[in-house]
Amino acid sequence: MPSTPTEADVASLMEQFHAYLGKMRLKSTRQRDIIAQTFFGAGGHVTIEALHGLVRQRDPKIGYATVYRTLKLLTECGLAAERRFGDGQASYETAGDVEHHDHLICLECGHVLEFHDEDIERRQERVARSFGFSLVRHRHELYGLCAKARGVKNGSCPREQEEAAR
Repeated sequence: MPSTPTEADVASLMEQFHAYLGKMRLKSTRQRDIIAQTFFGAGGHVTIEALHGLVRQRDPKIGYATVYRTLKLLTECGLAAERRFGDGQASYETAGDVEHHDHLICLECGHVLEFHDEDIERRQERVARSFGFSLVRHRHELYGLCAKARGVKNGSCPREQEEAAR
């Protein structure tokens, strides 16, 4: 599934962001650049709080409100997509050129696993057509429990593994 973006990916996304800022007659600031680069480089889903924590590692002076406003700009220009899963908390992922994917969400730890399955995609199209629908977009979210949350002996929690890798 979507992996951590390359430097070239991040550079391309930054160019698009700067073009949007120029079109909207907004300043391209160092703080906005740090926030956008950090967001694009994070990969996966990130909350505003988590992004703020990552950004503060690069510049402790950047405030929560600046991160919030920059994420709002990234969403407005189509480079970020807001997602709300079971807990209702907003998380964001890179949008635009990112390949379509669906989500598995653990109800216990909140981990979101991205996946793509061509069989599911084809089946959704067939179902839609059978009811006379032409799909424009869809969101597929499957909710369950990770191995650790289910109590599987030596079962791991993907969220804990991800956080340990950081």
